[in-house]
Amino acid sequence: MSIYADPGAAVYLPRFHKLVSRVLDGVANLCLATAGVLLVFLIAIFGWLVFGRYVLNNTPTWVEQASLLLVVYITCLGAAAGVRGNTHLSIDFVRESMPEPFRTICRYVSDLFIVLFGGFMAYQGWGLVMTNLERAIPLIRLSESWRAAPLVICGGLLVLFATANIVSRIFHRDRAEDS
Repeated sequence: MSIYADPGAAVYLPRFHKLVSRVLDGVANLCLATAGVLLVFLIAIFGWLVFGRYVLNNTPTWVEQASLLLVVYITCLGAAAGVRGNTHLSIDFVRESMPEPFRTICRYVSDLFIVLFGGFMAYQGWGLVMTNLERAIPLIRLSESWRAAPLVICGGLLVLFATANIVSRIFHRDRAEDS
């Protein structure tokens, strides 16, 4: 039975798709906004490092560990948002030069690999979170699990966004139509 067998389903499905698409776009924008705020904070603490080292002659030693932590969050959130916008992990000149049936297959395979990679990343990241709860990051005294948490978040978002891309393609819905 087709999903369009019910006359109301033909109207409901595009509305639902548009709602889900907007929510996922909002999540991706939230990832980018959070990464942007963290980037500003990263720049600020490096400014404090330079000021402390050269003006106060007292180097803040915690900046290095804090910056390593921030870079992981910035990178993972940006990568997840890139998957939603189809701008990350996208070397598409070979795929786009192929005939249409192969191009479509390559898009599905690409998204499927992202789903598998994201699932693996979230699973292994969760293992790191759970095994490092008691270890502290030197100088900033946070649990070492805070370094692995972005892997879980990014992996889950990769699965979510790539799955949404697959579902959109199955129903022949281009995100540009939803604007």
